[in-house]
Amino acid sequence: MPVFSLDPEQTAWCAGLRALAADTLRPLAERGEPGRVNRPLLAALGERGLLRDLFGAGALDLCLLRESLALGCTEAETALALQGLGTTPVLRSGTDAQRARWLPEVTAGRAVAAFALTEPDAGSDAAALALAAVPERGAGWRLTGEKCWISNAPEADFYTVFARTTPGARARGITAFLVPADRPGLTGAPVEMLSPHPIGTLAFDGVPVTAADVIGAPDRGFPVALETLNLFRPSVGAFAVGMAQAALDATLDHTARRTAFGGPLAELQSVAHQTAEMATRVEAARLLVLSAAAAHDAGAADVPARSAMAKLFATETAQYVVDAAVQLHGARALRRGHLLEHLYREVRAPRIYEGASGVQRSIIAKQLYAARTAHTACASQVTATPQPYGKDR
Repeated sequence: MPVFSLDPEQTAWCAGLRALAADTLRPLAERGEPGRVNRPLLAALGERGLLRDLFGAGALDLCLLRESLALGCTEAETALALQGLGTTPVLRSGTDAQRARWLPEVTAGRAVAAFALTEPDAGSDAAALALAAVPERGAGWRLTGEKCWISNAPEADFYTVFARTTPGARARGITAFLVPADRPGLTGAPVEMLSPHPIGTLAFDGVPVTAADVIGAPDRGFPVALETLNLFRPSVGAFAVGMAQAALDATLDHTARRTAFGGPLAELQSVAHQTAEMATRVEAARLLVLSAAAAHDAGAADVPARSAMAKLFATETAQYVVDAAVQLHGARALRRGHLLEHLYREVRAPRIYEGASGVQRSIIAKQLYAARTAHTACASQVTATPQPYGKDR
């Protein structure tokens, strides 16, 4: 059964997205300032219905969307993905009032969203977060603490913020809040990073929030975060596959045209074998991403492990492919403004955010051993009648 074959409609959609990214969105991205929110680019995503498509998409369509945009314009892909990451908790678990206030603005490309989970001492161990939501009698809570490495901070218009409402309860004591950027006591600062998209810190000095700002239910914010991350992890892999494919395409073009030692580079066995290895890894990563996305859309029980595998393999593959592409291009690939110089800066971050590669390996291993334990327990309950081997003699 050709599970991962795209139908003609999907193929045409992806081709249109790639053309849109290269011809329309990339010029807008190039006019933006690195490290700042590009609001004209967001407006273009809204005007062309891509943000609407984002929120109506299952995991498979989300992966196709992110890979296609990444192939033509990584800035457009990242801008769209960050809108999804910050808004999906509101879409799936928010109140009617929260959705009515913010979803039309985000979909139109007028409002900037952010997902505020990470803290200085709570990165990979997200359940250890310490941003305190201190109860106020009859008036909700006051948020006190800080967040760091928050994409779109401090320029977002609202933040999905995860705070501790029950001390000492780890994952069971976290609440998700929708916090508009203009709340008193909320400040932030940009952080200059290797990757070109905006990242910053947030400081909460007694920021007021009420029951109307809760996303989901008090002390049930961690599942809200996990649901969002399980949806977006395979699509982070799709972003990586798009970058890897762009690097591979550039390498095939370069090695076919560039001459050395009396002929095209592509005729050298070492180069041909390198490009074959790159292409094989890209295709393997793509299939693993699509498999994880299909499992998510089907409601499979092993989605966490599949999502972790997809993100792990695809992001590590992209790092390998982009690095190999730089090597085959030589010094020209590191010149400022070259596609591969851009990809080389972009490709490193996905191996860290939304769960670093080591965290993904831990998730995979935990799922493997849990499945083994369950299988062993099931087998031990079955009493099998010994069967003779062969005929009686």
